[in-house]
Amino acid sequence: MKKYTFVVFAGALVCLLLAVSCNDQGKQLATPGAENQVERGHYLVTTMGCNDCHSPKIFTDHGPEPDSNLLLSGHPSSIPVAAFDTATAKNWVLFHPMNTVAIGPWGTSFAANLTPDSTGLGGWTEAQFSLALRHGKSKGLASGRMLLPPMPWTNYAQLSDEDLHAIFSYLQSLKPVHNVVPQPIPPGPIAAK
Repeated sequence: MKKYTFVVFAGALVCLLLAVSCNDQGKQLATPGAENQVERGHYLVTTMGCNDCHSPKIFTDHGPEPDSNLLLSGHPSSIPVAAFDTATAKNWVLFHPMNTVAIGPWGTSFAANLTPDSTGLGGWTEAQFSLALRHGKSKGLASGRMLLPPMPWTNYAQLSDEDLHAIFSYLQSLKPVHNVVPQPIPPGPIAAK
């Protein structure tokens, strides 16, 4: 009987210690510290596909991959837009091989620099960032033009305040890349082939 009581007591103690340990780990994960926010932001930016358009690519045996030296720096200002068939652009969406330029009925749009450089998000407040993603306003300004396709801001508008904070925290932690992204081009001015 003593042996049975000891085994039950020992088992209960192990369960209690595990429960306390798991509960402590849960509390640590829920702590909204800066490091956790940056990690959460990195996870969100990666899974939401921000690198697909906002990072210039290098071409490897596996296909295009984000250039780690230019991560999230937008369309390189040194790469001009080649001539294209404007008649096709009226009915189709065309993408640059780096996926940093999109051409369609709205004209030509360039992926923005999201790094904390002055040419990117360096001077932005978190409120501006939130306004850009929640309301599709360029530069995060109420008077700004609307963000152009293919930026899916209407999807991102559904993110929680906590997720937007985490994304902004991550973007502010990046290496600043000086890159003045070209302004959008209205439909028509680029010469056809």
